[in-house]
Amino acid sequence: MIILSYDIQNDRLRTEFSKFILQYGRRLQFSVYEINNSKRLLEIIKIEINANFAGKFGQSDSVYIFEVKDNKDIIKFGYPKNEDKNLVIM
Repeated sequence: MIILSYDIQNDRLRTEFSKFILQYGRRLQFSVYEINNSKRLLEIIKIEINANFAGKFGQSDSVYIFEVKDNKDIIKFGYPKNEDKNLVIM
C-alpha cells in the first residue's frame, strides 16, 4: 500500500493534484490518500508528478509518498477503522 500526503498552497494546483491522485486511490483525509501498491503504479505516479506538477510547486509545497510493506503495521482510530469490515445488508 502507498500512503500519499501533500501540502499545496495554491487552490487551483491543489484541486488539480487531488483529482490526479483520485485516479489511483482513495481519500483518507483532506490531503492523505491510500493507493493500492505496485512498483509499476508507483513509477507511473512519480513520473506524472515530475512531468505535470513538480515545476508548478512553490517553496511551501510538498508531497510525501510512503510505501507500507505490511498492512499489519497500520493502526487506525476513529471512523476509518470501520471501513475495512465487510458490510452485510439484509
